[in-house]
Amino acid sequence: MACEPNNPFQTGPAYDEAGNLAIDREKIDAYLDTARIDSLYRIHDPSGVVVIVQEEGTGTRPTSGTVVYSDYVGSLITDGSVFDTTLEQVAIDNDIWVENRIYTIFSFVVGSGNVIRGWDFGFRRLRPGSKAVMIIPSPLAYRDQTSNARIPANSVLRFDIDFYGID
Repeated sequence: MACEPNNPFQTGPAYDEAGNLAIDREKIDAYLDTARIDSLYRIHDPSGVVVIVQEEGTGTRPTSGTVVYSDYVGSLITDGSVFDTTLEQVAIDNDIWVENRIYTIFSFVVGSGNVIRGWDFGFRRLRPGSKAVMIIPSPLAYRDQTSNARIPANSVLRFDIDFYGID
């Protein structure tokens, strides 16, 4: 019995995370040079995520296993188009409202793999009660996936965050 050395599901070249991070760093720097975002301070995480703190919260920052509660608006840095939100009126205003969706505060467990990796890096830098903007490079978001028509492959994402609390 012979083992097949090739993976039949591998249909293209391997994803170049380091290369895409380098490309996205340039896109992010250019965006931050022109975007008018009020802030108390900015954190340039070594992962490539940029956290722009607009209002400082209090308390302990989340760590792995912490449940985080937040509202958010996700948009593309290229044109500002909104692709997702927890806020119903924002969804209606941006023509992305979904009839049977329940628009409510979003919760997730930090480090669980249930959200894009950039959120794990970004939320670890915030305190509950913070308002912030997170800029997330494509390797820590949806990479080169094309499953969501509103998010082109290799998109750098912006999330406007209201971080309510943790458990």
